[in-house]
Amino acid sequence: MSKISKEIWFMNHDSGGNLMDRFKKTYVQGSLEVFEIWVDTVTGVNYIFHRNGNAAGFTPLLDENGQPVVTPDFE
Repeated sequence: MSKISKEIWFMNHDSGGNLMDRFKKTYVQGSLEVFEIWVDTVTGVNYIFHRNGNAAGFTPLLDENGQPVVTPDFE
C-alpha cells in the first residue's frame, strides 16, 4: 500500500480500524490517471484526489476566488 493510500485509509477509519462515514467519494474519472472528488460530511468541504502511477495528492478543491468549495447540507 502506498503512503498516500495509507493516509486515505487512516482518514476513513477510526483507531480500531472501523470504517467511518466522514468522507464520501462523489466523482471519479480515469483509471491510470485518476481524479476523484471527496466531500467531508462534517464540514461539507470538497477535496480533490489525483493519482498518476505511484504519485498522488489530496487537497481542498478551491473555487475561482481561492476559497474551499463547500457542499451545504451534504448527507
